[in-house]
Amino acid sequence: MKRFFAIVAVLTILLTCFSLSADAVTFNVDFETAADSLYLVNLDTDTVVFDKNGHNKMFPASTTKIMTYIVTVENVGDLKNTKVLVDSDILSLLDGTGSSLSGLQNFSGEYVTVYDLLECLMIKSGNDAALLLANHVGGSIQDFVDMMNAKAEEIGCKNTHFMNPHGLHDENHYTTAEDLVTMARYAQTLPEFSEISSKVTAYLSIDKEQEYPLVTTNYMIDDTRGGSYYYEYAKGIKTGTTDEAGYCLVSTASKDGYTYMCVALGAPSVTSTGEEIEENGAMLTSKAMYEWAFNTLENKSVITEDTIVCEVPVELAWEQDTVHLVPQVGYSAILPNNIEGSSIDMVTDVPKSLTAPIIEGTVIGTVTISYANQELTTVNLIAEETIERSKLLYFLDRAKMIIHSKWMIVSILVVIVLIVIYTIITVIYNSKKKKRKKRKKVQQKKSI
Repeated sequence: MKRFFAIVAVLTILLTCFSLSADAVTFNVDFETAADSLYLVNLDTDTVVFDKNGHNKMFPASTTKIMTYIVTVENVGDLKNTKVLVDSDILSLLDGTGSSLSGLQNFSGEYVTVYDLLECLMIKSGNDAALLLANHVGGSIQDFVDMMNAKAEEIGCKNTHFMNPHGLHDENHYTTAEDLVTMARYAQTLPEFSEISSKVTAYLSIDKEQEYPLVTTNYMIDDTRGGSYYYEYAKGIKTGTTDEAGYCLVSTASKDGYTYMCVALGAPSVTSTGEEIEENGAMLTSKAMYEWAFNTLENKSVITEDTIVCEVPVELAWEQDTVHLVPQVGYSAILPNNIEGSSIDMVTDVPKSLTAPIIEGTVIGTVTISYANQELTTVNLIAEETIERSKLLYFLDRAKMIIHSKWMIVSILVVIVLIVIYTIITVIYNSKKKKRKKRKKVQQKKSI
């Protein structure tokens, strides 16, 4: 069953990727965005509504841990009862790295559950939890990283390569905003992911006397410490920061029946002289993108199944010269809420004329719908009604076709040629016959 659900999830992601490429339309915003790479997707319609360098290679920092979560959960059967040794030798690999830690050093030599480690990983962004999970699931950290790369390829990531399970900088450790959407959407199909990644606070404990708080690094969802970053409609998912990657954030937000996912990568975290930039541009930009999307975009019905898109002339039908073409399916799209109807372009590809009979529902052509010079989709056009063929008009048309067919023309030409030949032969024959009669009369006169 686990393998079955994994296959279903993969198919879901692949279909999502296809839909995004088919129906993507991006818009401009009237404010500055701090992130070098920014990708905003409407999850209800699988539509990319903003794309700033979304396909560029970027350093992901701790957003890497989304894939660490995926590989862990898909390879551990019982998250809350499977226990892992907090191995000090594994933790020592982070010495001197300035890593984000979840406090597991306080539990060295103890056993904690995989679920606890996932909370350390996603809430507190613990690199210590990432290494313990990788070593436990993969048998070695490198083998786990190989599993991460294989999974990224399996679910359709196009430009991703991991070198570690936590996101510390490595020149060969990279991804794209688009690929992070693929990873995050896949992770949302897995147990506990959405719940854990949206928690503000949890507690790591072995017993009641030894308890360590895990507080989220995502100020967008923390109404107590979030300040100007806090956004009441936001959920999860994962933060990330290194000097090389800058501030990074993968998040979602839902409001008024709409849900978006935003990936912001590469917002500056240090100045050119190495001084820390306190303002988290990834969070501020993500918040601004959500507010813009919820305030200016809506799902609009562009055409319905009853929309008459065009009409095509019909031949051989009695007292009916045209047939109306309507969409095979209705189409809606995420568009600005103040859009004018004239901004939607529809280009049809249909025959110049049709010949009856025509059956209602028959696909006749297509209509390509565009907005602001960006193609939205192509929809089949079908006949709105059945149009019968007139037997009389059909008979006359067949007769006309026969008369004007090349074989009829050739046949007529052959007949004409034969007549001409016959006429010539007849004339020659009659001429000779007259001459013979004339000679015969002359001979008769001479004999007399």
